[in-house]
Amino acid sequence: MKSKLLKKAFSHSPVKAAFPIAALGFSLTVQAEEAPVPDFSVAYNVGVVSDYRVRGIAQTSGSPALQGGIDLTTKSGFYLGTAASNVKWVKEFNGATKGSYELDLYGGYRAQITDTNFSYDVGVITYRYPGNNSGVAGFYPAGTFTNASTVEIYGDLSYGIYTFKYNRSVGNFLGNLNSSGSQYFDLSAAIDLSNGFTLVPHIGRQLIPNQAGNLGNYSDMSLTLSKDFGNGLSATAAFLTTNASRAFYTDTKGRFLGNNAFVAGLKYTF
Repeated sequence: MKSKLLKKAFSHSPVKAAFPIAALGFSLTVQAEEAPVPDFSVAYNVGVVSDYRVRGIAQTSGSPALQGGIDLTTKSGFYLGTAASNVKWVKEFNGATKGSYELDLYGGYRAQITDTNFSYDVGVITYRYPGNNSGVAGFYPAGTFTNASTVEIYGDLSYGIYTFKYNRSVGNFLGNLNSSGSQYFDLSAAIDLSNGFTLVPHIGRQLIPNQAGNLGNYSDMSLTLSKDFGNGLSATAAFLTTNASRAFYTDTKGRFLGNNAFVAGLKYTF
């Protein structure tokens, strides 16, 4: 299985500051004016990871990946974005001769539910592998796969530090035959450790219909520690594990893509 989901969320929160002032024998508190929220904002990011993994499955066969993206967020809650990365699985898993990079395009709407600690995010994402010839007649293994490019709809609900997310494919999923309606369930938490550190435990479940013996189905878990250094620079260190089937998730070079892994990353956002 090969999958991804790159979602960047940017929030705008006005900052208030209180300054005690002693004058004429009594104190006053002055509050800074709230900065107006812009109608929209654009953010860019570039980064590198030691091993590109999505839902626990290797996308670059254990090799590093260079990645980048652009996100546009509006004050009303609508957003658009794109992200790109090099990949290997389209060729080395699906047996295509073309398809060395991934281009994701996504858009949606996120908002806070009034007077509650709940927020939600709904949208659509497409994972494009430009020029890929996965499953094309004349190339091994012709007829075993379809075109790798995929569309998913998604929605998530967050409460405090907890987030539950659901993805469902529209059409075939990453080249697997008759796999329309593939689903991914994602439960995670973002635990603030202070001083810019955040710990994120995650558990997920991937379901791919109509695959022999249901061998495409699996669960994955990860534990990620992130550090925000300020000025747009952040780093991550993660341990990932899956119970994916070796029979299903071994590529044409004999490499199992669902093995346990330690992944390090560095990203700059500006």
